[in-house]
Amino acid sequence: MAGHSKWANIQHRKGAQDKKRAKIFSKLGREITVAAKLGGGDPDMNPRLRLAISTARSNSMPKDGIERAVKKGAGNTEGENYENMRYEGYGTSGVAIIVEVLTDNKNRTAAEMRAAFTKHGGNLGETGSVNFMFDHIAQIIFPAGKASADDMFEAALEAGASNVESDDEFHEITCDTVDFADVRDALEKQYGEPERQGLIWKPNVTTELNEDQASSILKLIDVLEDNDDVQNVTTNFEVSDEIMEKLMSEG
Repeated sequence: MAGHSKWANIQHRKGAQDKKRAKIFSKLGREITVAAKLGGGDPDMNPRLRLAISTARSNSMPKDGIERAVKKGAGNTEGENYENMRYEGYGTSGVAIIVEVLTDNKNRTAAEMRAAFTKHGGNLGETGSVNFMFDHIAQIIFPAGKASADDMFEAALEAGASNVESDDEFHEITCDTVDFADVRDALEKQYGEPERQGLIWKPNVTTELNEDQASSILKLIDVLEDNDDVQNVTTNFEVSDEIMEKLMSEG
């Protein structure tokens, strides 16, 4: 991915995301609740819950909201049963899209996903139809000020990371999903809690777009992200910083 979208993927529209903070908190809270329900309310004994809480903190979710979500999940033996689902398809210009959801109604969510893709010139495919264009890996992000590029590189590789990329703003550490906990814990001990961490779909094939094409794709992404069931949207489009900044300012 080009420029700021290189590591953040769909988070390139952070400014727009900030305007939807209440919806973001709701989605983060759902993941925390589900994680606590499945694995218990102790994050030290529940890796999924620990990751969910860390993600919520990195998005500035209030502490009391996090605690309520944990208690709801840990004490909830009945009620809503959410299921992890993944939808894959193509947007306009052949852009590959992966949508990860938590849903309590698969039929409803599937219909909404299909409608969104169709309305915006895309096609919803079968599971596995586009994921070969992505690598499923773990990603850990630290602000550049936490360490020099050389120090972070050495620490990350020693911890078991497979790659480190640094620029003026961030250090991006990636590793195999099975090594995620070990790498994260080792770096956290040395540099504190990361700014962002989790399992991602990182494109290994990208589709370069012009301004009009990017504008069209972003409309579909906005609709998908606005869906209450959607947790993450990942694409493989590539666009210049100049075009992205223009589109963000217009949006």
